[in-house]
Amino acid sequence: MFKSFFLKEASLVFILAACSAPKAETINTPPLEQTEKHLIPGNIVQAAVITDTVQFDSDDPAIWVNPRNPAKSLVIGTDKDAKGGLYVFDLEGKIIPEKTVKNLQRPNNVDVEYGLVLNGKPIDIAVATERMTHKLRIFSVPDMKPIDKGGLEMFVGETAEGYRDLMGVSLYKNKAGQVYAIVGRKVGPLDGTYLWQYLLEDDGTGHVKATLVRKFGEYSGKKEIEAIAVDDALGYVYYSDEGLGVRQYFADPEKGNKQLSLFATKDFTRDHEGISIYALTDSTGYILVSDQEVNRFMVFTREGTASKPYEHRFIKAVNVSAINSDGSETVAVPLGKRFKHGLFVAMSTDKTFHFYPWEAIAGNDLKMIQE
Repeated sequence: MFKSFFLKEASLVFILAACSAPKAETINTPPLEQTEKHLIPGNIVQAAVITDTVQFDSDDPAIWVNPRNPAKSLVIGTDKDAKGGLYVFDLEGKIIPEKTVKNLQRPNNVDVEYGLVLNGKPIDIAVATERMTHKLRIFSVPDMKPIDKGGLEMFVGETAEGYRDLMGVSLYKNKAGQVYAIVGRKVGPLDGTYLWQYLLEDDGTGHVKATLVRKFGEYSGKKEIEAIAVDDALGYVYYSDEGLGVRQYFADPEKGNKQLSLFATKDFTRDHEGISIYALTDSTGYILVSDQEVNRFMVFTREGTASKPYEHRFIKAVNVSAINSDGSETVAVPLGKRFKHGLFVAMSTDKTFHFYPWEAIAGNDLKMIQE
């Protein structure tokens, strides 16, 4: 998800840096881990950094931008297992042991938000779904201390099998500063209430409580819904209806539950997975969606047109070194010399996360860096 707070702080640096984008480093030979069924025509963009391995099963990343020193930003990734955890990496891909949270019960997805007010002070947070306990787990960032009293129960009252097994999560902060969690599950109904949205706020003791504010989200019934991404600046939520496409709604519960668009319905091999958003300006940019089985990301416009404001046009496909990527995240903030136009992170099934400079994803298309 894109956070407009940091784009404003870094916009001048970002625009100046965009003038000298190097050509993307690509290679025609696929990694050895790939088998013939994964191969598709075109170059493969190699990661600049591949992280240390997690213990069990890497699944979904989030990026926390350090406001004082962006080069010291963090990547938080889930290790999806009954004895899994949240791994914290520096931008060299090294695990930071003192920040890593162990013994979470199958953490699936994770997201970051800035400035949730607790005890009268703004706190940055990382929120993960813990599937086996049916709870959201919430930690302060960057210290990764729990602030949830052991977790917040989700989908309370649901009794059908799998209806409380948490999967995706994305956080939304509105213009008034209220923070919401939009949560998905392994299995859900076909009546337009697959996703539940919760207001996160102080419970009066400096911990977080969650209040259900709406149920929404069409579902095709084809597979499941995991990947969710929110565009804070524009106020939209997107999610992958696997096997069908990407759906778009307003993130603000007061704007109703009407679906705004369904896109990315063509040329995917099988599963629509991780979604991430790169903001070129306050209102333009790109939406990246994982075409999981062929190790590529499909790139669409963030903005629509005057006549079709919710039309997201296909731009190109980008083949990446990450294998069977399930989750991704992007920020458009300069993060030091290596990631001077922003960072794109993709999970890889070899227990790692791959870090790419944004210009490697943009390739020769300089419009994707500077308009």
